[in-house]
Amino acid sequence: QVQLMETGGGSVQAGGSLRLSCTASAVNLNYYCMGWFRQIPGKEREGVAVLHGGGGATYYDDSLKGRFTISQDDAQKTLYLQMDDLKPEDTAMYYCAAAYAAAEFCLGGSWTPRYWGQGTRVTVSS
Repeated sequence: QVQLMETGGGSVQAGGSLRLSCTASAVNLNYYCMGWFRQIPGKEREGVAVLHGGGGATYYDDSLKGRFTISQDDAQKTLYLQMDDLKPEDTAMYYCAAAYAAAEFCLGGSWTPRYWGQGTRVTVSS
Protein backbone atom coordinates (compact mmCIF):
# COMPACT_ATOMS: atom_id res chain seq x y z
CA GLN A 1 0.00 0.00 0.00
CA VAL A 2 1.39 3.38 -1.03
CA GLN A 3 0.32 6.42 0.90
CA LEU A 4 0.58 9.85 -0.64
CA MET A 5 0.33 13.15 1.15
CA GLU A 6 0.17 16.51 -0.58
CA THR A 7 1.15 19.82 0.96
CA GLY A 8 1.78 23.28 -0.32
CA GLY A 9 -1.61 24.47 -1.45
CA GLY A 10 -2.96 27.86 -0.51
CA SER A 11 -4.27 31.17 -1.74
CA VAL A 12 -2.27 33.46 -4.00
CA GLN A 13 -2.90 36.35 -6.30
CA ALA A 14 -2.71 36.00 -10.04
CA GLY A 15 0.89 35.95 -11.19
CA GLY A 16 2.08 34.35 -7.99
CA SER A 17 3.74 30.98 -7.44
CA LEU A 18 3.20 27.90 -5.34
CA ARG A 19 5.09 24.64 -5.00
CA LEU A 20 3.10 21.56 -4.22
CA SER A 21 4.78 18.58 -2.60
CA CYS A 22 3.70 14.97 -2.44
CA THR A 23 5.45 12.62 -0.10
CA ALA A 24 5.20 8.90 -0.85
CA SER A 25 5.55 6.13 1.69
CA ALA A 26 7.16 2.78 1.18
CA VAL A 27 8.00 3.11 -2.47
CA ASN A 28 11.03 3.17 -4.71
CA LEU A 29 10.13 5.96 -7.08
CA ASN A 30 12.37 4.54 -9.80
CA TYR A 31 9.63 2.08 -10.75
CA TYR A 32 6.59 4.30 -10.44
CA CYS A 33 4.60 6.70 -12.49
CA MET A 34 3.79 9.70 -10.31
CA GLY A 35 1.66 12.57 -11.41
CA TRP A 36 -0.44 15.56 -10.57
CA PHE A 37 -4.10 15.91 -11.36
CA ARG A 38 -6.51 18.70 -10.61
CA GLN A 39 -10.23 19.15 -10.34
CA ILE A 40 -11.53 22.57 -11.18
CA PRO A 41 -14.90 23.34 -9.55
CA GLY A 42 -17.70 22.06 -11.73
CA LYS A 43 -15.39 20.06 -13.99
CA GLU A 44 -14.00 16.57 -14.18
CA ARG A 45 -10.59 15.72 -12.80
CA GLU A 46 -7.85 16.31 -15.36
CA GLY A 47 -4.22 15.42 -15.64
CA VAL A 48 -1.61 18.10 -15.15
CA ALA A 49 1.72 16.30 -15.49
CA VAL A 50 3.29 12.91 -14.87
CA LEU A 51 6.79 11.61 -14.60
CA HIS A 52 8.44 8.23 -14.31
CA GLY A 53 10.98 7.63 -11.61
CA GLY A 54 13.38 6.24 -14.17
CA GLY A 55 13.30 9.46 -16.13
CA GLY A 56 11.04 11.48 -18.37
CA ALA A 57 8.00 13.66 -17.88
CA THR A 58 4.84 14.47 -19.78
CA TYR A 59 2.53 17.45 -19.47
CA TYR A 60 -1.09 16.78 -20.33
CA ASP A 61 -1.67 20.31 -21.53
CA ASP A 62 1.03 22.12 -23.48
CA SER A 63 -0.26 25.42 -22.19
CA LEU A 64 0.74 24.41 -18.67
CA LYS A 65 4.24 23.30 -19.56
CA GLY A 66 5.67 26.78 -19.57
CA ARG A 67 4.21 27.63 -16.17
CA PHE A 68 4.19 24.29 -14.31
CA THR A 69 7.18 22.07 -13.68
CA ILE A 70 7.02 18.55 -12.31
CA SER A 71 10.03 17.07 -10.58
CA GLN A 72 10.97 14.58 -7.90
CA ASP A 73 13.48 14.05 -5.16
CA ASP A 74 14.28 10.35 -4.95
CA ALA A 75 16.00 10.58 -1.60
CA GLN A 76 13.04 12.34 -0.02
CA LYS A 77 10.51 10.24 -1.92
CA THR A 78 8.80 13.45 -2.83
CA LEU A 79 7.10 14.65 -5.97
CA TYR A 80 6.86 18.36 -6.68
CA LEU A 81 4.79 20.63 -8.84
CA GLN A 82 6.21 24.11 -9.21
CA MET A 83 3.48 26.44 -10.40
CA ASP A 84 4.42 29.89 -11.63
CA ASP A 85 2.44 32.75 -13.12
CA LEU A 86 -0.71 31.33 -11.64
CA LYS A 87 -4.04 32.33 -13.13
CA PRO A 88 -7.53 32.35 -11.60
CA GLU A 89 -8.42 29.43 -13.89
CA ASP A 90 -5.79 27.35 -12.08
CA THR A 91 -8.01 27.40 -9.00
CA ALA A 92 -8.66 23.75 -8.20
CA MET A 93 -8.07 20.86 -5.87
CA TYR A 94 -4.74 19.31 -6.79
CA TYR A 95 -4.11 15.61 -6.30
CA CYS A 96 -1.00 13.50 -6.35
CA ALA A 97 -1.30 10.02 -7.83
CA ALA A 98 0.97 7.04 -8.32
CA ALA A 99 1.09 3.64 -9.95
CA TYR A 100 3.70 0.95 -10.38
CA ALA A 101 4.13 0.94 -14.14
CA ALA A 102 6.62 1.08 -16.95
CA ALA A 103 7.67 4.44 -18.27
CA GLU A 104 6.02 4.06 -21.66
CA PHE A 105 2.60 3.88 -20.04
CA CYS A 106 2.74 7.05 -18.00
CA LEU A 107 4.83 9.06 -20.43
CA GLY A 108 2.45 8.02 -23.20
CA GLY A 109 -0.52 9.14 -21.15
CA SER A 110 -2.08 5.69 -20.85
CA TRP A 111 -1.43 4.90 -17.21
CA THR A 112 -4.08 4.38 -14.58
CA PRO A 113 -3.31 5.83 -11.17
CA ARG A 114 -3.74 3.34 -8.37
CA TYR A 115 -2.93 5.46 -5.37
CA TRP A 116 -4.24 8.94 -4.62
CA GLY A 117 -3.50 11.58 -2.06
CA GLN A 118 -6.22 13.50 -0.27
CA GLY A 119 -5.67 16.63 -2.32
CA THR A 120 -4.55 20.15 -1.58
CA ARG A 121 -6.52 23.24 -2.52
CA VAL A 122 -5.11 26.02 -4.66
CA THR A 123 -7.00 29.29 -4.94
CA VAL A 124 -5.84 32.04 -7.28
CA SER A 125 -7.49 35.42 -7.02
CA SER A 126 -7.49 38.08 -9.70
